[in-house]
Amino acid sequence: MHDELLTLKNLGKTSAQWLHASGIHTADDLRRLGSVSAYQAVKSRGFNASRVLLYAIEGALRDTNWKELPDTLKSELNQHLNSCHRGNKS
Repeated sequence: MHDELLTLKNLGKTSAQWLHASGIHTADDLRRLGSVSAYQAVKSRGFNASRVLLYAIEGALRDTNWKELPDTLKSELNQHLNSCHRGNKS
């Protein structure tokens, strides 16, 4: 079976399995959700994903190695994630 997610940069077997389990099956699914929402979907399923997955997804969407993402972009992603977390806390 062809797994489109595995053709994207930064995404390996485990991260692809986590994304599939979270209802994300294609690059279009990833693009539609964006990296922060996709990362949150994985985390909400109980997977022990680190922030590296967030950067890996963003890099996959940009066809760039996650290690080459600018620190300013990583900071923006973290700020977006943190503001989403604050909105979800009860």
